[in-house]
Amino acid sequence: MQGVNSGRKSRSLPRDKKGVKIEKQEEQTALNGSVMSRKRGREGASKSPEAECPSPPKRNTTILESCTKPAPLTNDDEAQKTRDGIDYSIKITKEMATNDTAGRPVRVYADGIYDMFHSGHARQLMQAKTCFPNVYLIVGVCNDDLTLKMKGRTVMNEVERYESLRHCRYVDEVVTDAPWSLDLAFITAYKIDFVAHDDLPYGAGDEEDIYKWLKDRDQFVATQRTEGISTTDVIARIIKDYDLYVRRNLSRGYTAKELNVSFMKEKRLQFREKMESMKSKMEEMRNDVLHKWEEKSREFVHNFVDLFSRDGRFNQWLNEGRARVAKAISPPPSPTGRSSPNDYDDEDEDNDYEEEEDLWPSPPPKRIRAEQSEQSEQSEQLEQSEASTSLSRPPLNGHN
Repeated sequence: MQGVNSGRKSRSLPRDKKGVKIEKQEEQTALNGSVMSRKRGREGASKSPEAECPSPPKRNTTILESCTKPAPLTNDDEAQKTRDGIDYSIKITKEMATNDTAGRPVRVYADGIYDMFHSGHARQLMQAKTCFPNVYLIVGVCNDDLTLKMKGRTVMNEVERYESLRHCRYVDEVVTDAPWSLDLAFITAYKIDFVAHDDLPYGAGDEEDIYKWLKDRDQFVATQRTEGISTTDVIARIIKDYDLYVRRNLSRGYTAKELNVSFMKEKRLQFREKMESMKSKMEEMRNDVLHKWEEKSREFVHNFVDLFSRDGRFNQWLNEGRARVAKAISPPPSPTGRSSPNDYDDEDEDNDYEEEEDLWPSPPPKRIRAEQSEQSEQSEQLEQSEASTSLSRPPLNGHN
């Protein structure tokens, strides 16, 4: 621990010179922000976000200050005033903090890099904020030089990381230039009651766990890590889809030089972007055609079934035509309107037969022809017999 903290103890304590350093860094960040905003074609981005935002409405006094404005930096007058009002001579135990009998907010400290601030960071700070009923959460953030030396390069610079923490609702104070390993002098200077971190051993240098001495003093509060999300995971996603994000930024106005991309690679990526755009449009057209064809096919099938089904319009037309033809070739109905003699009752059969004879003076055609032929034969035979009789008869007297 001494090896890690040597040469940094004086830096870890609050100093007024840090405020000057932070102001210069904020000015440089604002300048960089205005340059990047001009690349995107936005106007007025050189102004600070606080200057553009309208004045906040009157807030409810019951709402925490950390929910209505950015948390102060450790060198701000507000943070210094809060720290000076703490009576650190009374040691607060976990039992006192849990039962809220300390008589003041419990000062809990959490530290980290907080690069590309994400939900995992927010959940860790939420756990630190809610570990006791009444907590004043102090968050320490390491600067760029220390982070590069101990862990590696960051995506966001130290000022951007400070601002990310200041706008987290759970944070009450941000400590800039935080040390990598804590010591008793730092704990005392910031009047820290407990330190919150995940319970896994965290080694640095020759130490296996830099939080072991705090665990032995019962000043350590364990938090849980959020699985599936970390800064390393986010960076890995970007690297995995590197070409996709390069094409995305090229289409938004960035140059190949700004993205550190060669001329040939820029043209190749732009060509791929156009090809994928055309492919996407063709896919949309294909889906549109298939959708329209599906609608038309449904309409065709419905019309076909409506026309040629058993009860469809075609069979109705056919049946109507057959009925008209049958009606045209059928004989006319009888004068009495009776279809056959069977329609008569048995008891009126004789009367009906007499009526039929009155209505029909001659028998049916076949019987009439038979009787007529028979009568004609009889008449012929009679004529022949008369003729033969007249020839054989002798002449009368007086005549020669």
